[in-house]
Amino acid sequence: MSECGSLLEQLKSSDTVDVREAAFLAGEGRCVEAVAALAALLEDENIGVQEAADVALRKIGGPATVEALVPLLRSERAPVRNLAMDILRQIGVQHLGVLVELVPDADADVRIFAADILGATGSVRAVEPLVRALLHDPEVNVRYQAAVSLGELGSVDAAAALGRAMKDEEWVQYAAVEALAKIGHSPAVDALLAAMNDCSDLVLSMVVDALGSIGTPKAASLLLKRLPVFPAVLAHKAAKAIVGILGARSLSLLSAQERETLRSSLLGALDDEDPDVQDAAMLGLTSLGGEEASWAVLNIAAGLDPDVHSERLATAIRALAGIGLTEALRKGLESNDLNVATTAVAALAKCRGEGVSTPLMEQFWDKPLNLQRTMIAALLEVGGPEARQFCLDILSRHYDGKVFRGALRFLGEKLHDRDAGDVLFSFLEHKYNDVKEAALDACIAVGGERMTRRFLELVESPDDLHRLMGVYALGRMDGGGHIDVLERALSDPSPDVRKVALEAVAEQCDDVNHALPLVAERLRDENAEVRLTAVKLMGLCGHPEVVPHLLDALHDPDDWVCIRAMESLGSMRVAEAVPALQELVTSPNRLLGIKAVEAMGAVGDGAAFQALLVIAGGDDPELADAAQDVIEAMQNADGGA
Repeated sequence: MSECGSLLEQLKSSDTVDVREAAFLAGEGRCVEAVAALAALLEDENIGVQEAADVALRKIGGPATVEALVPLLRSERAPVRNLAMDILRQIGVQHLGVLVELVPDADADVRIFAADILGATGSVRAVEPLVRALLHDPEVNVRYQAAVSLGELGSVDAAAALGRAMKDEEWVQYAAVEALAKIGHSPAVDALLAAMNDCSDLVLSMVVDALGSIGTPKAASLLLKRLPVFPAVLAHKAAKAIVGILGARSLSLLSAQERETLRSSLLGALDDEDPDVQDAAMLGLTSLGGEEASWAVLNIAAGLDPDVHSERLATAIRALAGIGLTEALRKGLESNDLNVATTAVAALAKCRGEGVSTPLMEQFWDKPLNLQRTMIAALLEVGGPEARQFCLDILSRHYDGKVFRGALRFLGEKLHDRDAGDVLFSFLEHKYNDVKEAALDACIAVGGERMTRRFLELVESPDDLHRLMGVYALGRMDGGGHIDVLERALSDPSPDVRKVALEAVAEQCDDVNHALPLVAERLRDENAEVRLTAVKLMGLCGHPEVVPHLLDALHDPDDWVCIRAMESLGSMRVAEAVPALQELVTSPNRLLGIKAVEAMGAVGDGAAFQALLVIAGGDDPELADAAQDVIEAMQNADGGA
């Protein structure tokens, strides 16, 4: 009490710094005795003093604060009035009765303020006085604010009253519709549906939006029935709401008459100025479709900028694909308008059903190269055996690498066409490396004895690249069945071939008696890249038998082989590696030292921790910092666990 008493004197000071400090302390101390003085300070000319009093009053709160602020609602100064309202919105629920008493106040402005504040309290006790104001207050703006506040409270108990308010002036109806949309339960839907019979077109438009946002099937059913009598713009909104409520897939389950009624409205909605309405129409037509819809959606899509309207374009393409193969898509593909043709190709790539590949093949040779590349990719998605000869024709007539890759993938990875094996194999000699790689993948996908014989012949070739492709393919097709070939390849004169053979053999790393020794032997390869591949593969294998070989690799003359071995030993948490890692900390190559510190942190046992402590206290600042970071990471990991 004594501290609050001294603050009361300080709040009267002429020094604004003292006043602000006193207001702060009054708020922190929850000094109710200071409420009247703080409320008076809200009218101070100094903004800093006002803010300090504002913060303090919110902290103190309670009935005394509410009562002290209510008179300020009648202030002639709008900033003071607004500040009092804002505080009361936050703390008014702590003394709701005082605010309720203002609802029938003689001053209409005070009644509006009271209705506003009550809507922010979140209290169900505010519903009844607001309902009274909504239905009986003589001032329209009070009734409007009461409707808004009832929407903020979201109580279903207010739905019936808001429904009655739909017979009030249009200004109140707007607020009532929005409030019912926020309430959203069945009584609110009933109130909105009942209001549709009497309200103006403008309010009716809001009602339709509200029903769409609530999303109940009951609303969709009634909107469907009214579609034929709605004016055009309203029918578009209603169609959008129906699609939003039922979802595109469910529309096909409507009766034939309902589908046709809705389809007609959705077609009209494609011409609506509102992009959201257009998008909903496209989505709905995915199920209800038809030739006319396909044309309309195709034209909309062709006019969209892919960089600006990517989502809308995707919606349009999904709609076209959902409608399926139409004459519109065929004609669109024939079009000289590149946007139209490109959209048609994108839609066809997502279409399902027979005959989709036919227009792609028929139009292919008449199109520019960029579109041909897109078309071959689309064919890869939707084509089947009927496109086999077409792709063979491409491989014999075309010149573009990307188009070749599409045809090779189609024949190899999609059709697994062994009869095309000779053609696919011939592309291993193509001048472009990416085409060679696509051909190699296609040949591997085709597989079979004949293809295997071809690759067996390649591994005997004097050409390094031939042997590399042969070893790679045999490893992918059946590494275990060709382990003898792969073993010989590990001694190939070409280090690239040895690396590919290593990768294939390492796939068999669980075979610790045969495959693992073959990989380990390459740790003594004369080529550092081969040794690096071997040590990486051993780390990926993770079998306990690789540990001795990884420990040996710590002495490799190539630093990166050593580093990869350290990383693998760290990730495997090999405690016996710690002594060797300690030796590497003092390596002349500072990177090796840092990596050794990190590896010890990954091992994380007691010996590693003790070694890191010694390094952290050492004379080398760079190593000391690295060790400190690793120790902190270990501690954080322990804390997290």
